Amino acid sequence: MLGRKPDKERIVKAWIMLLLALSLPVAAVAEEKEEVAPKVNYVTLSPPFVGNYGLDGRPKLKVYKADVALRVTGDEATKAVKANEPLIRNQLVALFAQQSSETMNNVEAKEKLRQEALKQTQQIMNDETGKPVVEDLLFNNLIIQ
Repeated sequence: MLGRKPDKERIVKAWIMLLLALSLPVAAVAEEKEEVAPKVNYVTLSPPFVGNYGLDGRPKLKVYKADVALRVTGDEATKAVKANEPLIRNQLVALFAQQSSETMNNVEAKEKLRQEALKQTQQIMNDETGKPVVEDLLFNNLIIQ
């Protein structure tokens, strides 16, 4: 009987070692996956943009309201955008104010406006951080009167 007990203990220890050895690569793979896929974030520029546009001497007041969100990847990019939000807002207000009735009234023109807003936002972020950071600019809502 004395000879069997150590064998049983060795078998149990061997199983424990085997289970630990098998579980370590699984944990390492899970950590790698977390690092490989950074989270996509949408940064809403709040409050919405509201202002006049098409100031071409016509008596009718033209007003816009734009809800804008910026798509970025990773927490670092989110922090960088939030840190530079006043500069981004200033640039977008200037861009919206320069628009005419033609650039605000049809779908193709609104898409060009969105692309230009994205380009200018990326330029600001590139100047401030060395990277464009912003992947896309979305109009969650664009109302013109």
